[in-house]
Amino acid sequence: MPKLTKTLLDKAELRDRQYTIWCSELKGFGAFVMPSGVRTYFVDYRNTNDVRRRMKLGRHGTITAEQARTLAIKALASVAHGNDPLMERREARKAMSVKELCECYITELENDRVLGKRGRPKKASTRYTDIGRIRQHIIPLIGARPVNQLTKADVTAMMKDIMSGRTRRNVKTGKLRGRSIVKGGPGTANRTVGLLGGILTYAKDELGIITANPAHGIRKPKDAVRTRRLSEEEYRKLGSMLRTTGEDETYKSTVEMIRLLALTGCRRGEIIGLKWSEVDDAGSCLRLEDSKEGQSVRPVGLAVLEAIDERRILEGYSPYIFPGREIDTPCGSFPNHWNKIFRESDLSNVTPHVLRHSFASMANDLGFTEITIAALLGHASGSITSRYIHTLDAALVVAADTVAGYIHALMDGSKLVLHSYPLDRKSRKAALTRFLETAAEAGTVVDDLVDRPMQFGT
Repeated sequence: MPKLTKTLLDKAELRDRQYTIWCSELKGFGAFVMPSGVRTYFVDYRNTNDVRRRMKLGRHGTITAEQARTLAIKALASVAHGNDPLMERREARKAMSVKELCECYITELENDRVLGKRGRPKKASTRYTDIGRIRQHIIPLIGARPVNQLTKADVTAMMKDIMSGRTRRNVKTGKLRGRSIVKGGPGTANRTVGLLGGILTYAKDELGIITANPAHGIRKPKDAVRTRRLSEEEYRKLGSMLRTTGEDETYKSTVEMIRLLALTGCRRGEIIGLKWSEVDDAGSCLRLEDSKEGQSVRPVGLAVLEAIDERRILEGYSPYIFPGREIDTPCGSFPNHWNKIFRESDLSNVTPHVLRHSFASMANDLGFTEITIAALLGHASGSITSRYIHTLDAALVVAADTVAGYIHALMDGSKLVLHSYPLDRKSRKAALTRFLETAAEAGTVVDDLVDRPMQFGT
């Protein structure tokens, strides 16, 4: 057997049947010669179980004899360390791709088997957003990669592609005249990497196909901090605009929803889907059945209850305070109406979240603490907020009354002056004495004193 070289293979005769040429210098290294003229390098070995394997290395012409020899040497060295190169290759070829993993994850997601915050299945809106990011960003960019070969560099490259807008496009959806505008950008990149990290955690902990999560530790772009809030003058403009728009019966319900958003700091979906059963008039709160944080109690001011009372004529007609075209569905025209109301106005850059942020900022201006504001907004902060809601309910109602009352007055066009609660001991003692004297004159028994809100006057 001569040494296996390019010249030797080029001169190899063709026969009616396949035959083998072995290399005299490297045991196990050889080449097939087919009747068609195709010549293929291979390596022959026995694994640790004494099973004979023959692994192809590449076709003559595609790789050289020396390249094939190098591959054979590496394979034989791997065998010497107890490995089985051919089986490893087969397993790699069968390895699940990122696309296949994503499809498995989507199936779990749609069957409520993927848990979100605090151990609850992800909400329908979150599932919709996650599936969109998977199909519009993750699969197009890294879907073909085997999951077990995915690296931090791959995840970082995906993130940068999303940031640069490589996945930006305008696609038609299944809905009538529906379109999906995919923009990309830093915020989308940040959230998509976070989603990919969750998918890879699923691959690691539940499927067991990887041992480490390559999305962990990726340096992600910082989200833009949203600081937009309404000034007092802008609240007056908003009130005037709503009064004018509300004269049109088409926009009346939307105007009332916008007013509630401003007076409560609730999320858009919480007001759109608000049910009569969730309004606790006696407790001066909304007991939301399914907010972003699950069940949530939101103390609300008197101005909110009065606004809801104006719609009592519809109670019993629909479970929703703002019903849609079908009585058993919530209003679906809010987004389009919002755009038409605000588009040409001085407040064109205001969003529902701006109203929420402005409510929180106004509460801060009025002197309420972070934990009080968190309870008013329904922010999740563990058992602390939960205990606070139940044990200091009166304080929260006072806070809700104060913030909603102040904003309501501004939207009605009033000009108000804030008076800070005095912090020096002499002034505080005088204020407390007046409070107790007033309570005694009214025949009130004071068991507990709660922090009084900041006072404001016209």
